[in-house]
Amino acid sequence: MADNTNQNSDGRNIGSDRQRVAGGQGYEVQYLAEKMNCTVEEVEAAIQAVGNSRDKVEEYLKGKK
Repeated sequence: MADNTNQNSDGRNIGSDRQRVAGGQGYEVQYLAEKMNCTVEEVEAAIQAVGNSRDKVEEYLKGKK
């Protein structure tokens, strides 16, 4: 059996969503807003502008400062 740390025993990927911001999850948006020292509305606008890639959202928010 291949050693694939990104999949659980039934073959589903795990951990890959850590690279994404779940815009529908208030706690995740709030966390990112606090981390980036901005408002929830700014995080939501960033997600709309660049998608839900965590790296892209953070870069977008850094560029807004």
